[in-house]
Amino acid sequence: GIDADCYGQCRCATCHVYVDETWLPKVGEPGATELSMLNLNPDRRPSSRLACQIAITEELDGLVVEIPEFQY
Repeated sequence: GIDADCYGQCRCATCHVYVDETWLPKVGEPGATELSMLNLNPDRRPSSRLACQIAITEELDGLVVEIPEFQY
């Protein structure tokens, strides 16, 4: 599951998810702090995001993500 050990403060990567390719344009690009956390993750993919950094809007209703096997 999504652990979110830092409670949404972008200080860990335990809310790492893979965003479905069709949703990537809608979630936007990760910021510098998020990228620095993602770059430490050995399971990072081009579609990787930290769930805590995705601003949830009505446009994202139905957002599809995959949860990695491990959260670091």
